[in-house]
Amino acid sequence: MIHIEKIPNGSLQENCYIIADGTDALIIDPGSDAERIIDTIHKLNVIPQAILLTHTHHDHIGAVDQVRDAFSIPVYVHELEQDWLNDPEMNLSAQFTTIPVTARPAEFEFTLYQEYHFGKLHFTVVPTPGHSFGSVSFIFNDFVIAGDALFKGSVGRPDLPTGNLDQLLTAIKTELFSLPPETVVYPGHGDETTIAQEQKTNPYFN
Repeated sequence: MIHIEKIPNGSLQENCYIIADGTDALIIDPGSDAERIIDTIHKLNVIPQAILLTHTHHDHIGAVDQVRDAFSIPVYVHELEQDWLNDPEMNLSAQFTTIPVTARPAEFEFTLYQEYHFGKLHFTVVPTPGHSFGSVSFIFNDFVIAGDALFKGSVGRPDLPTGNLDQLLTAIKTELFSLPPETVVYPGHGDETTIAQEQKTNPYFN
């Protein structure tokens, strides 16, 4: 039975997720509040296998190094945003925060459309660019972690560097709206939704 723990963190209330099945766990987008994320993992009594990044804007990567070092686990990222981890201009911390955010390079770069297995957990990585050009989503059995691509009632900002609204809407329609309608969507900010709900009510598609 998969357990999904959402940890809204930082001033932008970015959603870090801990996905666990038994003791196997994955950490997605540890944005800030490293101690809280680490404490939550200990309370859940799970063993993290890796950190997965949907994209590398500062609000999604601020706690990467602390969490990585706490559990001695690798980080996975899209190759297009590998260099952003250590670049405050590209991860936007130079523009939007008082202290630049950096992280060491990720150990691994995703192979798109590949199914990854970590213990009992398995998922497929699909490209969902448009908020940033290296944005990806993680498709599990009956839910998807969508990062800042698709939100409840909205989509990710396309007006940031490497963003593109047409590309974003096409990616959502191609990669996410092709999923079963009952698929639950866990976004990078805000509340979860479903594919069916967004197809019916999201103003960007109606």
